[in-house]
Amino acid sequence: MNTSKIDHIGIAVKNIDEAAKLYTDLGLKIEGSEVVESQKVKVAFIPVGQSRIELLESTAPDGNVAQFIEKKGEGIHHIAVKVDDVAKALEELAAKGYALIDKVPREGAGGHRIAFVHPKSTRGVLLELCEGH
Repeated sequence: MNTSKIDHIGIAVKNIDEAAKLYTDLGLKIEGSEVVESQKVKVAFIPVGQSRIELLESTAPDGNVAQFIEKKGEGIHHIAVKVDDVAKALEELAAKGYALIDKVPREGAGGHRIAFVHPKSTRGVLLELCEGH
């Protein structure tokens, strides 16, 4: 598996517009936002050097981000690493005994292939594997 960089850090927020103020006050710019219906989330990406910050706002009370905020409050939701091939990375991690949330890649923001590794096997960190960007 070839992992080339931290693609982004996902931060769960109640309201993207309110949360974005901190980053714009730091001189950063939002690259745009989109709704990912399949994940019940609105996302906005903020480039920072070679990586990005991803703000995540739930679009439904039963969405994963809404449930995360209800349990833990706003804050870091996941770390995403860029890999050459998500499907191959999933196979390799499964063979090494990691618990997978996704057995096959799915479509994420920007139409990129993504998959998640369960935090119970990554010392409490939700890990996203992603292609592209």
